[in-house]
Amino acid sequence: MDNLVLLIYLVPFLVISVYYVKKQKKTDRRGHERLKKAKEAGLTEPASIHPVINPGRCVGSGACEKACPEKALSIINGKAVLTDPAHCIGHGACLVACPAEAIELVFGTEKRGMDIPFVSPTFETNVENIFIAGELGGMGLIRKAAEQGKQAIESVIKKTKKKNDLDIMIIGAGPAGLSASLAAKEHQLNYLTIEQEDSMGGAIYKYPRNKIAMTQPVMLPIIGKVDMYEISKEELLGFWQRVLKEQQLNIHFKERMETINKVDGGYIVKTSKASYQTSHVLLAIGRMGTPRKLDVKGEEHPKVVYRLIDPEQYKQMHVLVVGGGDSALEAAIMLAEQPGTTVTLSYRSEAFGRVKQKNREQVENLVTLKKLQVLLKSNVKEITEHEVSIELANNEIISMPNQAVIICAGGVLPTPFLKEIGVMVETHYGKKF
Repeated sequence: MDNLVLLIYLVPFLVISVYYVKKQKKTDRRGHERLKKAKEAGLTEPASIHPVINPGRCVGSGACEKACPEKALSIINGKAVLTDPAHCIGHGACLVACPAEAIELVFGTEKRGMDIPFVSPTFETNVENIFIAGELGGMGLIRKAAEQGKQAIESVIKKTKKKNDLDIMIIGAGPAGLSASLAAKEHQLNYLTIEQEDSMGGAIYKYPRNKIAMTQPVMLPIIGKVDMYEISKEELLGFWQRVLKEQQLNIHFKERMETINKVDGGYIVKTSKASYQTSHVLLAIGRMGTPRKLDVKGEEHPKVVYRLIDPEQYKQMHVLVVGGGDSALEAAIMLAEQPGTTVTLSYRSEAFGRVKQKNREQVENLVTLKKLQVLLKSNVKEITEHEVSIELANNEIISMPNQAVIICAGGVLPTPFLKEIGVMVETHYGKKF
């Protein structure tokens, strides 16, 4: 009888154990495959903020893996592992989801440092009355950037007021700059926000049409709590446009900041349109605000642009895309999918390096379908009104029609500008933010 009772309890236990072991092996195998693919593709370094897992604290619940929309995390041998580092965009959903507090978000890695300007807990730099919030300070997440913009203004109002034309000048109208503008209005500061583009949104404005902007609920000054999750670029920009109109924020578009010079009691900010005297300056600009150019003859032609916004405008055209990163591949893919559009992708190296496997596979498929031509080890030599000259690996020069050229070569970090105005820049190698 005792043996029968034991058997009754033992059989379900064994069944559950076998099921668990098989499931664990399947999970491990999937994680190892992801890690192997990332290594084979050379995608082993995260682009920005990313999670570091403490294996001593990790309980292998899988909550972080489920919370990550980019599927950058996997469970291997019962522990969380960042198996797809290049896919990670650092929104921190894994940090919030972890039940064991085993995750930290850090800047840079041991191999690849990340330049971050020195910013105090009040968002003030080492230069008195110059503040930084948002992506420039390493925080590209929409929710966090918006919080920082608000907090920076709260720090400003605690400082001694100096008599100037402006209490604060806000440079940039991305999430940090817009939140700061709302906070400045709420606290009745005399402020001005300038934005070099013709629209708000910062890096979001440069996203291709209908791209999903991953975000989370955020508390905005005046507005209150805004519930945002996975929404498109257009929906998010539409929300900001309504805020701008309803709150009548003092924002000047298509006005670029050129220099910041210290004067008695404040700063003179010279822009592309005017000069302003202000007590405080908040830099809410992006890290890659100035496009990197090719420096070739004819690059100034109006047919040359540095980002893809609407693929449909290139229907029935031939488009040359220059670059080898994800932005270049994604632009080429979207263009090649347009009816009647032919695309050439030119890249100076012999292979695409740090790109997502999905983009690499889509490019290969489009090449097979003859919807996309890829020219590796090639360089643009000259751009004329009707043609583009490209030098190939064997030094041969070929020409193709110039109907549109999109250069996706990244951007130039504003590090020289920061150093010029005296802001300290530190290189972080896996430092907690």
